[in-house]
Amino acid sequence: MNQSLTVTTIQTTLHWEDKALNLKMIEKKINEIKEKTEIVILPEMFSTGFSMRPEKLAETMDGETVQWMKRVAAEKKIILTGSIIIKEEGLTETGKPRYFNRLIWMLPNGQYGVYDKRHRFAYAGEDAAFTAGAKRLIASVKGWKINLLVCYDLRFPVWARQSLASVPTASPEYDILIYVANWPDRRIHAWRTLLQARAIENQCYVIGVNRVGDDGNNIHYSGESMVVDPMGEVLYTKKEEEDVFTIALEKDHLNTIREKFPFWRDADKFQVLNDDED
Repeated sequence: MNQSLTVTTIQTTLHWEDKALNLKMIEKKINEIKEKTEIVILPEMFSTGFSMRPEKLAETMDGETVQWMKRVAAEKKIILTGSIIIKEEGLTETGKPRYFNRLIWMLPNGQYGVYDKRHRFAYAGEDAAFTAGAKRLIASVKGWKINLLVCYDLRFPVWARQSLASVPTASPEYDILIYVANWPDRRIHAWRTLLQARAIENQCYVIGVNRVGDDGNNIHYSGESMVVDPMGEVLYTKKEEEDVFTIALEKDHLNTIREKFPFWRDADKFQVLNDDED
């Protein structure tokens, strides 16, 4: 499995709470990608911006944004991913509707996987507006395994940590860690530092896709989307500007690092329990 995997990141401004305009704008950027690519990664809440008004903006899994993702992925023959605001049936324990900040992993054939953001950003009220996810999503593409997470999850290393089987010959759980985000400029040092830390400690590629511009709450985003190799070396970053960037990740490079520096074999064995478990 010494294949390369070609990935495109889209760092863009977002039109505040305007789904139609965002989808039109992003589709134009996707159509303008000249290189052959296999995965296109969009920011967190790419159709609305990081809004705490799910009662106004949420849609179902049969809604317009998921249908748009299906169409674009099929037409461009790509995997398309990013997070949106989704409403599910049923109520929370407090009797409120269930809203999720949900990452969609859309395949060209219309099948998809989902990851609901585990760590909600209480500083902005996300914990009050959205329900927490409980399960990770690790996708598989061409022999690569990809762990998909959202923004604030970056601050919690246990949730991203490679989980190894008890036998010493086990291989790492995944090869690429992706974070889609709306990470403000005022805390961008943490973004840069933690993306590199996650790559080093998990000996994997890390991709962080952030937005740029100002949102409806006058919060500024400087982007600084990054691609980091398994040694923590930054292969790509872009500050302040909109940018569409395509890169081929090399399995040979990843395997060489893991074989030469097999630090992952010495990792602690652990289990992450859900909140309702003892």
